Amino acid sequence: MSLTFKTLGRGRRVAAGSLIAVAALGLTACQSGPDATSRPSSNAAPVTSHDKQSGDGSQSAGGSSKSTGVGPQSSANGQRPSASSAKATPPGSKPTGKAPGAAQSQASAMAASDRCTADQMSLRLGASDIGAGNIRYPLVFTNKGKKACSLRGYPGVSLIKRDGSAVGKPATRGGGSGGAVRLQPGQSAHVLLHTLNEGVSDTPCWDRSQIVFVYPPGSKESMTTGSAGLRVCGGRFDVTAVEAGGLG
Repeated sequence: MSLTFKTLGRGRRVAAGSLIAVAALGLTACQSGPDATSRPSSNAAPVTSHDKQSGDGSQSAGGSSKSTGVGPQSSANGQRPSASSAKATPPGSKPTGKAPGAAQSQASAMAASDRCTADQMSLRLGASDIGAGNIRYPLVFTNKGKKACSLRGYPGVSLIKRDGSAVGKPATRGGGSGGAVRLQPGQSAHVLLHTLNEGVSDTPCWDRSQIVFVYPPGSKESMTTGSAGLRVCGGRFDVTAVEAGGLG
């Protein structure tokens, strides 16, 4: 009896194995048919958005890489710009061969060469003009040279004593900056020194000065002239920009 059961068990296992083999052959035949290429492999790795396009504009999947024609460095038609096309000169423009600041530097050099310097001018302080509590003194520059020159802007002005000690503070700038003044030989230009009359303000007056110490506009060389006892009061001492003509 036991031998009969063993024989039946073996027969069933053989029959089951035969059925599995037949099923496998049928599945293989189906996969090798016309639609086999359209069926995805069950063990293929899933393609993520990171695999579709890497940071350098190339497609990566399963370790392979190929150019996609798109990405940060691609042009609209799918082509990468060459180094020569990226540096091409815009249409209609002409290379100058000069640094961006060359024109400004050349203009500044020309302006400096045309500027009136301390050694080609004389300086004097004109008579005071008093009115409505204000006192104004014209400070006059005269071209004593043999060629024309120009002045523009504000001079630096300080008051000093005979011993060279400073009186108060340098004049501050007042009014608009004005334009350039062209001086032919013998012609003059002026600025106005402005202070207040004594008693107009509670601010004490400065000591009296004997010398007006001046740097002409744009110059590093100084000039001096007598101050005729000019005294600053009310804490107000300012200077205007250069204007044409000599006053006083």
